[in-house]
Amino acid sequence: MIDLQTITHEVKRIALEAGAFLKTECDAFDSTKVEKKHAHDYVSYVDKESEHRIVAELHKLLPEAGFVAEEGSGSLQSEEYCWLVDPLDGTTNFIHGNAPFCVSIALRNRTELLVGVVYEVCRDELFWTHKGESSYLNNTPIHVSQVSDLTDAFIALGLPYNSEAYRPMAEHLIQTLYGRVGGLRVQGAAAVELCYVAAGRFDARIEAYLGPWDIAAGTLILMNAGGQVTDFEGGNDFYAGHQVLATNGRLHTALMDIVQK
Repeated sequence: MIDLQTITHEVKRIALEAGAFLKTECDAFDSTKVEKKHAHDYVSYVDKESEHRIVAELHKLLPEAGFVAEEGSGSLQSEEYCWLVDPLDGTTNFIHGNAPFCVSIALRNRTELLVGVVYEVCRDELFWTHKGESSYLNNTPIHVSQVSDLTDAFIALGLPYNSEAYRPMAEHLIQTLYGRVGGLRVQGAAAVELCYVAAGRFDARIEAYLGPWDIAAGTLILMNAGGQVTDFEGGNDFYAGHQVLATNGRLHTALMDIVQK
């Protein structure tokens, strides 16, 4: 049995160190070294170096664990434990000098998420939790909002790189929600936006075609802050990131009805 409290403490340290690297690189970023993975989906030497550093530290912390990381480090075979790592969530924001961007690290076993840590670099905010624990921003407990009426809801939307497949849903959400809710925002960093729902800054977030590294830490932080996360049908397939409906719980049924249409 692993000690989740000790592991979480160390993962927080690793995330902060990776975030310090990102901040240093952001101040002197060389945009000529950006690579394109797919249309409008970018990766830089900063993503790759950040992942290399994080993976090396996590391997020392829990040598028996596998990895699923955005830039390709490791592969999950039959390991009991698995790290899910996004070394720079919000790369497009980062390369354009915009906020937010973050480091996201989660640990899971074969059945459930165990640890979630997200460090938002621009505001120096560390969100964290582990199984059986509350969720925290730095050292302050956080909880989802109490908003229960869609007309008051402040909602974050994600626009994934798989634009042609997601376009009908994106258009449907904007047409249905724009002007009928308290506000809509697109910020471009799924991991930290899930934490913003956990902290009551947003009341919900909706996106699809994400990777498991994008959402693992943030979903655990959100759920331990009293929120709810499902796929668009209300099931648990959100773990893969293909469909993620994340809310304060009070708005979940109403928003699920909308995405299902």
